[in-house]
Amino acid sequence: MTVTAPALPMVTVEPAMPRGSDEYERKRAAIQQRLADSIPVALRLSQEAISAAPKNVTSVPRSCGLLTPRELSITEDHDAVGLAAALAARTYTAVEVAIAFCKRAVLAHQLTCCLTEFFMDEALARAAELDAHLAATGTTVGPLHGVPVSVKAHMPLAGHHVDVGSISSQRAVEADSQAIAIVRAAGAVFFCKTNQPQLVMHLESASHHGRTLNPHNMGLTAGGSSGGEAALLAMKGAALGIGSDIGGSIRVPAAFCGIYGFKPTSNVLPRRDGLPGGATAAELTVPATWGPMARSLRDMDLLMGVFSAARPWRVDPRLSVTPWTGVATAWPPGGRPLRVGFMLHDGAIRPQPPVVRALEWAESRLRAAGTEVEVKPFAPLRTAEAVRNTRLAYFPYGVDAMRRAMAESGEPLLPLSEWVVRDAEASPTPTTEGLLAMSRAKEAFWYDWAAHWAAHDVDVLVCPAFCGPAAAHGTAKHWNYSVLFNYLDMPAAVLPTPVVAGARGAERYAEGEPLSGECEEVRGFWEGGDFEGAPVNIQVVAPRQHDSELFAALKLLGKHLDVKQ
Repeated sequence: MTVTAPALPMVTVEPAMPRGSDEYERKRAAIQQRLADSIPVALRLSQEAISAAPKNVTSVPRSCGLLTPRELSITEDHDAVGLAAALAARTYTAVEVAIAFCKRAVLAHQLTCCLTEFFMDEALARAAELDAHLAATGTTVGPLHGVPVSVKAHMPLAGHHVDVGSISSQRAVEADSQAIAIVRAAGAVFFCKTNQPQLVMHLESASHHGRTLNPHNMGLTAGGSSGGEAALLAMKGAALGIGSDIGGSIRVPAAFCGIYGFKPTSNVLPRRDGLPGGATAAELTVPATWGPMARSLRDMDLLMGVFSAARPWRVDPRLSVTPWTGVATAWPPGGRPLRVGFMLHDGAIRPQPPVVRALEWAESRLRAAGTEVEVKPFAPLRTAEAVRNTRLAYFPYGVDAMRRAMAESGEPLLPLSEWVVRDAEASPTPTTEGLLAMSRAKEAFWYDWAAHWAAHDVDVLVCPAFCGPAAAHGTAKHWNYSVLFNYLDMPAAVLPTPVVAGARGAERYAEGEPLSGECEEVRGFWEGGDFEGAPVNIQVVAPRQHDSELFAALKLLGKHLDVKQ
C-alpha cells in the first residue's frame, strides 16, 4: 500500500498564483505532492512554525531546533572551499554533510518555495560511496568531493525531471548534461533542483512549482531565472549552486538575495545538452551561459577551475581553449593601478536609493585604496537600444507556438510572462533577413561599445546589478543593468555590499526628473513598496573574453570592498 505523506506546510504570500484549467491544476497539484512526498516528515517545520514565520526568515534554520549544533556548523561556518577541505581532512564525513544540507534545504523550501525536486536517498548513497572511496584510497574523488551542489530545474540531471518553466515542457531525462557530468565527476553530491520562472525568461521565479520568496523579506522576489538557487544559497541550504544567464538570470537573483554570482563570456563554460530540446531561438542573437552561484569569490573560482580542468572544449568545440587562471591571474600588467570605471546610472533608469548608497560606498572605499586603484567616471551608452533589441531577440519567431502549448495544457500565462513577450509578439522577425538584421544590429552595437570602453580607458566597470534591491512580487521588469552585458557577451559578477534597504519611507530619491517612463515607474515602485532588509549587490564587468582578468580584479577590489575571498 502506498502511504502519502501529509501536506507540506509552506509560507505563502500575495499575490496568489493564478488558477488554470482543472486538468492543469490536477497536474500541478500532483507535481507539488511528489515533492512533498519526497521530504521526510521528521525534517519538516510544523504548520505552527510556518504560520509564525517572520518577514526575514534567514534565522529560522538556526532557531527552529531541527538542526543539531554540528549540522549548524557544517552548513553555516564553511563556504564550498572550506567544506571541501574539511571533508578531505575527514573532519566531516560526506554522509553527515549531505544530511545537514538536506535538512537545511527542506527548511529553506518550506520558507521560500525554492525547490522543484528533492532526492535525499540518492544523495546519501552517493555520499556513502565517496566516504568509502576516501577510506579505501586516502584520496578524494576530486576538488568537490562530498560538496552538496544544487542545480536549476532546466538542467539535465540523470534520473530527474527538467522543464523550462511550464508543465507542458516537463519530462524526465536519463543522462547528465556535459556540465553536470563534469561537476559530478569532481565529487559533487547532488540532492535537489531549484525553481525558475514560467518560460525561464523573466526575473521572478514563479511557475507551476510555486512562487519563490526572498529570504530577507518575503514580500519581495528572489529574482529569476535562477531564483530558487539564490534563495536556497541565501538560506545556506546548499554549499554551491549552478545557474544560467541570458538576461541577468544569475546576477539578478544573486543580487536580490545577497550572494555571489558570475556570468562568464558565453564560450567559456559547457552548455551542451543544457536545455530540453536544445538551444533556444534567442541564442541566435543573445548568447546564454551557465555560471556559479556561491557564498564567496573563491567558491566561484573553484567551480570555474573544475570546469576548465575537464577540458570541455574536447567535447564541445565551440568553447574557448584558454585555461582558467582566475584569481591567480597577474592583472593589471606592469604593476600599474587597476582602472575602475563607475557607471552610476545607465542613461535610462536611475537606480533606487539603496543602490545609489551602495555605489557611493564602493566608490568611496576604492578612492581611499591608494595607488592600487584608479577610479574613473564611466558614461552610459544607448542602454535602452540594447534592451529593446534583446527583448525582440528572445522570441524572434513570435510567441504563437508558445501560446498554443500553454492553451493546450490549460496553464495561465503570468503577467511578467506577458510583459517579457510583448515586444517580440508585436514585431516578430520570422525570416532569415530579419534574423540577419538582428545580428548586424548587435555587431554594430558591439563595435560602438568597444570604442566607448577604449575611450574611457578602464579595466573593469562597476555599476548596479539591478535598478533597485529585490523587487516586490510581480514588478521585476526592468533588467537594463544585467541584460546589457548579455547583449554584449561581457563577463560580469555581482558582489554583496554591507548596504541593505531601510524601512518604508526612510530613504528618498535625490532631486531630478525621471530619465524615461521606465525610470518613473521604477521610482513609483520604490515609493509604494516595502523593501526593508533587502540586500544590495554591485556588479563588476570586464571586456569580453577577459573572465580570468575579471577575477583577478575582483580579488584586488575585494581587499577594499569586504569581499569574502
